[in-house]
Amino acid sequence: MKRTANAVWSGSLKEGTGKITTQSKVLNENEYCFKSRFGDGKATNPDELLAAAHAGCFAMALSLILGKEGYTPDTLDVTSEVTMDADKLELTGSHLTLKARIPNISKDKFMECANAAKENCPVSKALSLNITMDATLLS
Repeated sequence: MKRTANAVWSGSLKEGTGKITTQSKVLNENEYCFKSRFGDGKATNPDELLAAAHAGCFAMALSLILGKEGYTPDTLDVTSEVTMDADKLELTGSHLTLKARIPNISKDKFMECANAAKENCPVSKALSLNITMDATLLS
């Protein structure tokens, strides 16, 4: 299985803009720019897209792992915060925050499954940065 996305950039780094389109067209010539990555611009940026991919992939992986253990989550609310060292132009980490409602699961089993998903979701495996997590089991 292969997925594609296209980015077109025009202009200098600080004054230029780009447009991102995904294969599904959910993103269709969506703008991204220097200000949205390094300031408060109102467009998307690669770091935000990576965070979305990581949060979504982790949630799906956790659902799979829970299902194999006999649990069906009511909700898995996941946020990924990707951090960049702007001086080095280096992504340094992705911090996952999970709030989950899963009937009849123990805290230990929940943490075991969450950690397995953190280590084994395809996006986590693709990233060469530090991945941390806070996980809360809601009652």
